[in-house]
Amino acid sequence: MRGTARGDRGRLRAAELVAVDAPDADGHARLASGVFLSVLPDKTCQNKPVPFWQVERRGLLVNILVLLPVNDRHRAILESSAPGEDFIYTSADAITREQVANADVILGNIDPALLTACEHLQLLQLQTAGYDDYLTAGTVPADAKLSCSVGAYGQAVSEHMFAMVLSMMKRLPGYHDLQREHRWEDLGPVTSLKNANVLVLGAGDIGGHFATLCRNMGAHVRGIKRHPLVYPIVFEDMDGMDALPDRLAEADIVASFMPSTPKTRGIANAEFFAAMKPGAFFANGGRGDLVVTDDLVTALESGHLAGAAVDVTDPEPLPATSPLWDAPNMLITPHVSGWFHLAATLNNVVDIAAENLRHLQAGETLRCWIEH
Repeated sequence: MRGTARGDRGRLRAAELVAVDAPDADGHARLASGVFLSVLPDKTCQNKPVPFWQVERRGLLVNILVLLPVNDRHRAILESSAPGEDFIYTSADAITREQVANADVILGNIDPALLTACEHLQLLQLQTAGYDDYLTAGTVPADAKLSCSVGAYGQAVSEHMFAMVLSMMKRLPGYHDLQREHRWEDLGPVTSLKNANVLVLGAGDIGGHFATLCRNMGAHVRGIKRHPLVYPIVFEDMDGMDALPDRLAEADIVASFMPSTPKTRGIANAEFFAAMKPGAFFANGGRGDLVVTDDLVTALESGHLAGAAVDVTDPEPLPATSPLWDAPNMLITPHVSGWFHLAATLNNVVDIAAENLRHLQAGETLRCWIEH
């Protein structure tokens, strides 16, 4: 399905936005239309926006390929952000190489292998906050910008992980097992978030939302962040990674929302779990490769940890033979917290995509730009 036909527009056509001169020392570039546009050089700081000053197009229409499962309201939002442009709606499963080849903009996640078909892609706007699969050199065309949807998933993932942790503190999974067995038994003492010490690893959008939920229940919340000088005000304190061992020993709940990086992979290992307070709970809603699975199983089987809740594993799907399934006091969900099960998440993703379409059209900075 395509958007409305192009009418007369009081703005530059895409074909007129091709810079015929490189920016001068003051950051100005002369366009084919004769207009001079003020631009800035690309930055290499991860997750910070950069100006998208050059919009190359071989025709009059900018071809925007939408892979998101949008409804009529979402389509109206997107099309009002780039009026008159050519919108094509499909899905990641139904997309063709011809559609990819013709696309100037792709909204949504696509099989990275299909990106080799791109002929003049300018922007790949991911629907996910994560972007690991697109960072291999040559995956995204060199001239294209890559953006993600950081900020769309805070509510959904934090609420999911909060529910998992609280249910374990109240022994609800155990009572559910008893219910299925038709057994009326008391499983004993429970714990509370009131006055509990919560440590959040990864104090971004999702971590900040999770911290807010815990604070609202009366918990004391500290965070661990790669760059601890700037963080949401909901945290009582923030430390860098070097303080992790000391903070693990103080926490009643440790919840991770860290991305997958060379520095985070495998840090939740035997040493990590041994440093945690006896009887503490561990939760992971970030990336599965943070955890060494066998070490987590050992910490649960020994009784050192009171329980663990994960929405992510390594690998995924979790093999049926994994010892994680049968570990005591283990609660697993199959990486469902951050999909579009909560309607607000897709609304947020569409809003971010629409914002970046406006920035692209106006030659302004893009939100959530990723270096590749």
